Amino acid sequence: MNLLQSLVVSLFLLPLFGFIFPVLSQDRPGRPNVVLLLADDLGWQDVACYDIDESSPMETPNLDALAKKGVLFRQGYSPAPTCAPTRCAIMSGRHPAVAQKTHVVGGNPPTPYNKTAHPVMDPWYSGRMKLSEVTIAEALRGNGYVTGHTGKWHMAIDHNAFPQPNDQGFDFTRRDLGESRRMSPNRLKDFASRGNNDRYQLDQYGFPKDQTTLDAIEFIKENRGKPFFLYYAAWLVHTPIHSRSKALLKKYCDKLSVDFPTNPIGWELKGQQNPYYCAMVEMLDHYLGMVIHYLEETDDPRWSGHKLIENTYIILTSDNGGMERVPGEIITDNYPLDKGKINLKEGGVRVPFMISGPKIKANQESNVMVNGLDFYPTILSWTGTKRPQVQNLDGSDLKNFLETDPHSANLVKNSHGEIRDSMVWHFPHGVAQQSTLRENGWKLIYNYMPQKPRLELYQLYQEYPTLSKRIDIEEARNLIAKMPEKGEQMRKELFYRLDEMNASYPYQNPHYKGNLLHKDTVCIGVANGIDLESRSVWAQFKSRGAHVVKGHLVYTLNGGEKSEEWYLSKAEIKGNRLRAELPKDATHYVFNFVDEHNFLVSYPDMPDLIEAGKQKGKGPYSNAAIKVTRY
Repeated sequence: MNLLQSLVVSLFLLPLFGFIFPVLSQDRPGRPNVVLLLADDLGWQDVACYDIDESSPMETPNLDALAKKGVLFRQGYSPAPTCAPTRCAIMSGRHPAVAQKTHVVGGNPPTPYNKTAHPVMDPWYSGRMKLSEVTIAEALRGNGYVTGHTGKWHMAIDHNAFPQPNDQGFDFTRRDLGESRRMSPNRLKDFASRGNNDRYQLDQYGFPKDQTTLDAIEFIKENRGKPFFLYYAAWLVHTPIHSRSKALLKKYCDKLSVDFPTNPIGWELKGQQNPYYCAMVEMLDHYLGMVIHYLEETDDPRWSGHKLIENTYIILTSDNGGMERVPGEIITDNYPLDKGKINLKEGGVRVPFMISGPKIKANQESNVMVNGLDFYPTILSWTGTKRPQVQNLDGSDLKNFLETDPHSANLVKNSHGEIRDSMVWHFPHGVAQQSTLRENGWKLIYNYMPQKPRLELYQLYQEYPTLSKRIDIEEARNLIAKMPEKGEQMRKELFYRLDEMNASYPYQNPHYKGNLLHKDTVCIGVANGIDLESRSVWAQFKSRGAHVVKGHLVYTLNGGEKSEEWYLSKAEIKGNRLRAELPKDATHYVFNFVDEHNFLVSYPDMPDLIEAGKQKGKGPYSNAAIKVTRY
């Protein structure tokens, strides 16, 4: 049979056996797969291929190999220095400041972290990603993708609260803690074995079984004949710090020249000398390697003669910088980067960041700034998915940059088509209380806490991005006194950008035990009431000198329930009263008075975050708030 006859036969058979044609086709399927691998608390210096200055003891052969498949970014950043805001930002494409989701948990009335110890209190911020946000999963599902999630979610007020992955676009979702489940009774008494009945049975390589990873592979296996999007959200290497593999723990004790622990409590050796944590990093590497190897070894049903990996984009990053310590335990060290998780210094937001896939050349390293916010628009371009009309995106589409020249910062454009040469972070929380601007090789830190210098200015690199000569990535030399004009220019740009995003700023704490100017002039709440006809509520205050210039009604729809969540609305100032319309289904509410000196007074007074944390699940805010009486 000649070529023409073969073509005629094929065309004749096509209507009868339509499924044969794509199997025999040598054309790459038009909709590639996308796998997003998100580690939890993995530090910039915890992965071997990122080592600079001093070698890390952690062994990460699979991540090192993944970095060689595409582009390793030396200046890759998370959108926030903590878990939940980064996850929401990645999934929605919205900056944490825009989304009012700037820290974990949230959805509480504004209160100090510690009522008397901290002069500044957090603003209100959302407990979750809004249901109205069109997630990556929802956008891709509209383009014929099957979408899967395994592992951690944490985009709601707690792990179990609404909304869950299946509420925001995922066809498949599993969230087993797997190997990360706390060992019992302690981390030296619950090691895994090779026994068939062991929940964490060691595999042939000596690693404990991890259900999150097995669930991810199951999703790929079941859906490999369709274009798929997998969001693998590892629980590792978050606390609890432990190793279910006794042999792996012993390996790192030997490698670090430390005695095998006999006391399960704490670890005090400085630097990267925690054998439990080193073992955890290698376990994470092994589990991610299992997913990657499955893609490498599995035939692609949509592309005859090829493996799934050949038409799959893989993104690897972390939700924030490494957690350097918890009370009683040193975990890791992000040095030469300063600080870590829960801080906007480089150690808190600079993270491992690798991208590989079709048309991306292998063995490349880049010093161009990139951010987790860039994933959403980039994935849309890779997959030919239209941006949902209602969804604004705050990151940059990296597709052309990755395929053309990952060393050229001029190819990274913002949504207006302008070259992106700066990034902003906003974290008005806890003891950090910072906003920052990275502009080319420079970085400005604005501190809201009065005990810290108001402005810090650092030159991280010289000649960014062409040479990116390292100058002070340690953020050790504050140049603000030498370059006040530069600092002021960057300060203005920082707050111009934050104001554009309608960012929420912290307040002064009137309960602070130390001296704060004008603290003695704050108002006092004295009475409250409700107008049944208009369904408006009011609170009266007594002035002590400072003018009340702003007011809020903070209310909840589920007071007293486990996942109690609070919302914020404006209140109108009428003389010495605040008045606001009470939402129909509200169960409890609180008024906030904000004066001309930015002090916030709650009425009734609310417990601080430490007090609330100790009473978690008991509705501490609703216990202290005004309860709505139904008539």
